[in-house]
This record gives sequence, C-alpha cells and structure tokens, in this order.
Amino acid sequence: MDDTYKRGPLLMLAGRGNLPLAHEIARKLDTSIDNAVIYNFEDGEIFVRIVRNARGRDVFIVQPTVAGADNVMELLLLVDAAKRASAARVTAVVPYFGYGRQDRKDQPRVAIGAKLMANLMVAAGADRVVSIDFHQHQIQAFFDIPVDHLYAAPVITRYFLEKRLRDPVVVAPDVGSARMARGFARRLGATFAIIDKRRPAPNVAEVLNVVGEVENRTCLVTDDMIDTGGTIAHAVQALMDRGAGSVYVAATHALLSGDAVAKLSAAPLREVVVTNTIDIPEAKRFDRLKVLSVASLLSRAIRYIHSNESVSQLFEIEGREAPPKVALA
Repeated sequence: MDDTYKRGPLLMLAGRGNLPLAHEIARKLDTSIDNAVIYNFEDGEIFVRIVRNARGRDVFIVQPTVAGADNVMELLLLVDAAKRASAARVTAVVPYFGYGRQDRKDQPRVAIGAKLMANLMVAAGADRVVSIDFHQHQIQAFFDIPVDHLYAAPVITRYFLEKRLRDPVVVAPDVGSARMARGFARRLGATFAIIDKRRPAPNVAEVLNVVGEVENRTCLVTDDMIDTGGTIAHAVQALMDRGAGSVYVAATHALLSGDAVAKLSAAPLREVVVTNTIDIPEAKRFDRLKVLSVASLLSRAIRYIHSNESVSQLFEIEGREAPPKVALA
C-alpha cells in the first residue's frame, strides 16, 4: 500500500509565532491553518486544542522558536496534542530555529541550548523537522529524527540576480559565515572577500581587516541572521572606508533586537534584504529594508515531504519548477 495513503491527508497547524507566513504557506497549499485553538490563561499558561480530526493524518506544524519562550512552548504543545490525537506523522516546520547560537560548550558551566531544543522537540513527539539556515550545520546531528535543512540562498540569490549587480563581490562579515558567502558568490558569479573581526564581548564586534578586493566594487554582505545589527553596521562602514562603490546586506533571519533598526538606518548601505522566517512588526521596518518571502520554499518542502519526493531540488534557485500535485484534504 502506498505510504502517502496510509498516512492520510495533510493537516496543517500553526502556532502564533509567525501567523502571516503560516497563512501564506497555507494559501499556496490550498488549505488552512485554522485547525487549532490557542490561547493563554490569565496566569500566562498556554492552552492548545486541535479542532479537526488528526487521526492517521500527516500533520505539519509551522512555528518559529524565536524568543520568548512561549513560541517554544506552543510548538511543543501542538506536537504533543497531534501525537495524542493519533496523527500518523508530525513534522515541525521551524522557519527560524532559536537557541541555535548555543551549539557547543565553549566556556565552563554553560548549557548547549541547541541540543536541548532538539531533545525537547523529539521528546514532545516530532517525527521530522524542517528548518531554514541553522546557525551551524552540525545542529542537524543534534536530532535523532530526520531533519530537512533548507537554505534561503536560492530565494535571496534570485532577487540579486534580477538586480544585475555591477562587478559584485560577496563579503563574509566573519569566519563563521564564510561558507554561506562562498555559496552566494558561486551562485552570483561574484568574487569573495572576508572581514577579519574579533568579539571583545557578546553582541560587540570590532573589524580588524578586510581580506579581498572591494575598492569600487558592489559589495554584498551575507549572514544567517541580523540580531543587534552591530556586526553588519561595522562591516558596512569598513567596506566603505576601503573604497567600496556600494554595499548591500542580505540575511535570512531578521531578529532586529535592541537598536538594530537605528544602526542599520544610519549605516551607509543601499539595501538590507531579509526573509520572513521571523515576523517583522511595522515598528522594525524601515525604508531600505526589503523582506522576501520563504512561503513558496516551505510550501514546496511540505508538498515534497508529504508525497515522499526529494527536497534536494529546493536547493536550486527558487521558482524554476512547479511543485507536484498531491491530495491535501
């Protein structure tokens, strides 16, 4: 018997962490996320109930685990509710995987938050995880269940290919983001540069040197996330000080914490391009911020997983291929 048939039709759920993205994914799948009731008791405790029959169904739960802790708890409760409702399979679709920066014990007496998050999802009953741009690739190994680690690079690359940047060079703001930057450079047919920096304290960066030719070039600074904006602002200023013609910034996850918006607004850059893995409120949007949607990427991943298709084709430039048709209800 076909495995898709045994699992039953797709059922999509969503926490409150990024409802606009969840609704957009649902529209592309011709389904709805209005299948669960979620609210807080007066003391803040979260209540979750799935309102549609989940027995034997292939359940996908869309919820980023961005701070605060309620987003994590909502995901775990939804997974638990689906398992207790006899779902055939539960897939956690986590556009942004929080606590990913705590991926190793690099000083005494610290927690490995990324591993703890993986353990919690597995313990709650998740059978599979889908996410975009982990902070470190080794986080995939923290899970004892299948992980589909997607990349926003095809979505972002398509945008910059359409802009036809003149004489581009992709710049890694630090050693940790070098692999991502090289991937962008290859896709864009650009050269590569890297910024040598040090961190005297958390969320504090100092630029020491720029390795690579950036003078009179169009620079694209890439990273997996923008948190306080300090790293990006220093990188942009360092490139302009060394004669860069113009600077663009691209990142997958727009945390935009603290005074990040003020730092980026004041920086001498052309545009900041991010995705909607995290819901960006209007208060954090500014004129030079461009938000690209990953809804198509995630909806295609959900279709392929549901129909037992390979998701590797999603690593190519997004939008070149139509997703297969499958029964969703």
